[in-house]
Amino acid sequence: MKRVVVVGAGFGGLEAVTHLDRLFGRDRDVEILLLSDQNYLLFTPLLPRIASSYTDPRHIAQAVREIRGRKKFRFRREAVRAVDAPNHRVVVESAAIDYDALILALGSRTEFFNTPGARENCWDYKSLQHAVELRERIIDLCEHADHTADAAARQSMLTFVVVGGGYTGIELVTEMRDFLFGYAARKYRGINASEIRLIVLEAAPDVLGGIGPKLAAHARKRLHVSGIEVRTSTRVTRVLEGFVEINGKETLAADTIIWTAGVRASELIESLPGPHDRIGRAVVSAHLQLEGHPEIFIIGDSAAAINAQQAPRVAPVAIEQGRVAARNIGHLWRGEPLETYEYASKGMLVSLGMNYAVVKIAGIEVSGYFAWLFWNAVHLYKLVGLKKQVQVAGDWMLGLIFPRDAAIVRQPRRCKLCEDVGQASSLSPLHRN
Repeated sequence: MKRVVVVGAGFGGLEAVTHLDRLFGRDRDVEILLLSDQNYLLFTPLLPRIASSYTDPRHIAQAVREIRGRKKFRFRREAVRAVDAPNHRVVVESAAIDYDALILALGSRTEFFNTPGARENCWDYKSLQHAVELRERIIDLCEHADHTADAAARQSMLTFVVVGGGYTGIELVTEMRDFLFGYAARKYRGINASEIRLIVLEAAPDVLGGIGPKLAAHARKRLHVSGIEVRTSTRVTRVLEGFVEINGKETLAADTIIWTAGVRASELIESLPGPHDRIGRAVVSAHLQLEGHPEIFIIGDSAAAINAQQAPRVAPVAIEQGRVAARNIGHLWRGEPLETYEYASKGMLVSLGMNYAVVKIAGIEVSGYFAWLFWNAVHLYKLVGLKKQVQVAGDWMLGLIFPRDAAIVRQPRRCKLCEDVGQASSLSPLHRN
């Protein structure tokens, strides 16, 4: 029996196992195994809307076993610790698993560019947990700022810095703007809208690289009108607790600094033999094969195809590469010529908050309210399954009618004020044994 192992339950990995199931689902001599350290597919394009309480976190996570349905492939929730390429096996937490063909779709991790203090003092924004924690951080600071008399302390609480002016950073800061100006400034009587400060720091000359100069300029104008400060050609050189240093000379006080500035391949991908690019991705052939190991295919954010190294690290690329890799395994086993992955842009869509977006599709550039409706329609369509589509659509409709949800349901993380209150309470006579 032959075994195909797919590592990673993101867009690329799930597309690969789905396509493999179509190819080998009726072949009893082929086993398809999906390995991932999480048991759900996260619809990452909607992560920014978690921070603004516009979408319920559970509604953008779809369990792998629900997606699988009656498909043949097996699923195990285990993290892959290593790839033993010479012996054709992957090492997981509980065992070593042999494979005849392997597809690695491990996504990426945050790149801090060795910036001093960034990893320790910034808020990451790559996972569902990160999104939920940031949402509660924002609400927690509003609660404290509502009754803080010290103007400087209140200003620092209400200053939010987003490092990185790419798609994630811009969509995140505009969602935060909707929540802070549309909800917090109205519901918290001790907070004035003029005290809220949102800042984007981008090292490049402009934001939203790749969308085109016209739409990028239009987006920047929209951000300015919305009250969001955008500082380009601005490099973060150090991050301290409560401060960010800019260009090695200027410091900016902010209690919350969010890092969306770059990504790097996972450590597992970097440990593979063969060449890698500057962000650690494995340089693979046009057929997506690892050099010296034709049975190993790498896709998505982990791969830099020699003929498409400039392909953006977005879901459509991972999905298409997942299909090509799956078909190429069939071609490889049958001794047929392999397919070449060719990157073709399918357009760019960027939400700029409630009722506004910029869209570039097939050379057509559109901005405004109708672009925002199109953005919503596309993302609803791309969600996996009717259940999630209905849940997210329901969230958005309710968000148009009712106020955002601002309940803190867990102890806020990294809040000194909350920790100080907790320590004081534990020392009070009422709490002594």
